[in-house]
Amino acid sequence: MDRKPRAPLPAPVRAVLRNFRAQRPLRGGSLLVTLFGDSIAPRGGAVTLGSLIRLAAPFGLTERLVRTSVARLAREGWLAAQRSGRRSEYQLTRTGAQRFAAATRRIYGESPSVWDGKWTLVVVPPGGPRRAPLREELKWLGFGQLNPSLFAHPGCTPGQARSWLRNVRGARDALLLQGISTDLGNDRRLARRGWDLKDLARRYRRFVASFAPVESLLGPGAALPADTAFLIRTLLIHEYRKIHLRDPLLPPALLPPHWVGTAAYEVCRRLYARVFPAAESYLSASAHQLHRPLPAANSAAHARFGGIARR
Repeated sequence: MDRKPRAPLPAPVRAVLRNFRAQRPLRGGSLLVTLFGDSIAPRGGAVTLGSLIRLAAPFGLTERLVRTSVARLAREGWLAAQRSGRRSEYQLTRTGAQRFAAATRRIYGESPSVWDGKWTLVVVPPGGPRRAPLREELKWLGFGQLNPSLFAHPGCTPGQARSWLRNVRGARDALLLQGISTDLGNDRRLARRGWDLKDLARRYRRFVASFAPVESLLGPGAALPADTAFLIRTLLIHEYRKIHLRDPLLPPALLPPHWVGTAAYEVCRRLYARVFPAAESYLSASAHQLHRPLPAANSAAHARFGGIARR
């Protein structure tokens, strides 16, 4: 059966897609991580390779790039493969599912609004390059690096940090402490030292400038084709994820006034809610598991960004 001709993309959507495709190198694995985390994980966590190739094609990912990227994610422990004849299915490993769950809580949740003034500190023992994975993991978890051996976080307890780092190589030798300052000025100076908030603000401003015009397409009663809604949803979360997972989610007391990260969250929240239902329809029609359709999205997906109305 012939497919219906694809409707031309609106100009703001073309601009966002063009910017994504212009990235060099085009990182297929990164987009597939977004697809799995945003679309596949809440719908059973497994999908055929053919489905992934179809879903990734509008973003400029070739079949070869999808195959090599999926194989790399499997080698890195994110995915596991299952075969049936010539067809294959990839599903999240337990470790992959845990990492996606941790990232999901950060991406779709609100930033803290209050702070108790306590810092969790991690002292990394010397070890040169052998400690690089631990330092990268700490940064990914939102810790600020105060010097080569000292990291700080204002939003977690030592117990939470210990849980986060349980399976990270080299973390067993790290020392976890908790401290409190009696001067908010010192706390703000520490925040400026540990994180490049100016660069983070620039990234958030670019995000808002890219996606606010897309949001303007969706006035009251406006509707988008399901494939366009899926394209917007995926690029929205992909670009937001790359910024937000590097955001330490500092409490307002430690941030500059009128923090642009708040505006970026609101743009993402509103636009995501508008395109979510149509994007889900596209997923149901375009992707499947080896022996059955994708299950419906779980309740956690509908709870993202404070709640998405079911339609």
